[in-house]
Amino acid sequence: MYIKRNISWNIILRYAWKNILFFTIYTACIFSVYYFLDLKFIDIPFQPLSVIGIAVAFYIGFKNSQSYDRFWEGRKIWGGIVNYSRTWTNQILSLVDDNKETKKILIYRHIAWINALRIQLRQPNSFSIQENAAVERLFKKHGEKNPACDATKSFVSENEYQDLLNRKNPATHLVKNQGLHVKELLDTGKITEFDKQLLHGVLEELYNLQGKCERIKNTPFPRQYAYFSTVFTWIFVLLLPFGLLNVFENEMHDMSEHFKSWFIFLMIPLSVLISWIFTTMEKIGSNSEDPFEGRINDVPMTALCKTIEIDLRDMLDEKELPEKEKPKDNILY
Repeated sequence: MYIKRNISWNIILRYAWKNILFFTIYTACIFSVYYFLDLKFIDIPFQPLSVIGIAVAFYIGFKNSQSYDRFWEGRKIWGGIVNYSRTWTNQILSLVDDNKETKKILIYRHIAWINALRIQLRQPNSFSIQENAAVERLFKKHGEKNPACDATKSFVSENEYQDLLNRKNPATHLVKNQGLHVKELLDTGKITEFDKQLLHGVLEELYNLQGKCERIKNTPFPRQYAYFSTVFTWIFVLLLPFGLLNVFENEMHDMSEHFKSWFIFLMIPLSVLISWIFTTMEKIGSNSEDPFEGRINDVPMTALCKTIEIDLRDMLDEKELPEKEKPKDNILY
């Protein structure tokens, strides 16, 4: 999640430089063919092109709105994980009649769960977005695109960690282990049946929250909207220079010859600007489709996991607490 009010031009150019370079060369070639080779027949009326532009703008607006809904739902889910993490810890500390080590095991296993869930959600899938090399280098530098860290190892026993390595869904098994541990506490008289129901209610909600995350992660944004949004945008921007030729030609009729020679060159930067605006609007929606990829606009799960860990360990009255996650290049992961 980008944390500054204004996005730096360094970030903008990382995303845009290839398109800007392409649009400049493409428009300059069309301009040269039209004016220097005198191939006047390649221009097209701007009126039908404006209709296409309006339709594309509406289509992109719909896609961006739905993509933002996916991001906001993901953020609300992780807000619920933060709240239920505190509830789980409070109940363990208040209800379990056992030594502090047992309580620590249950709370630390929960910290392992949130980190395991984060890692699972960050794994790429078949419809994950692929950026240009400059953007990919930024995320690779921070090591958050494909996390390879053993985030659960320091929070569970060695035997439990070895068991998790063989599981397809470690987060699911961590919650299962919590349930088995709660049953053991009931059998040994450390909690009452009512306490067990309260604890299992929280575990059930954690499964619900995990399932909601997995639903967003494993259900791609409908490809008919995502794909054709890109197709229609590129059809528009590729036709745009041909339509602007017609517009500038009509505007030049009443101008002096001296001003015409300068005015005509404005077509290139204007075409590049319009094309960049449309492709950027389309890319904003594409970058918001999956809020768990660990990219610039995604849910900052690493920071949220660290916040939860600090809160829970503080509730255990530990003194040496980790520091909050700090942004990297103004991006909070």
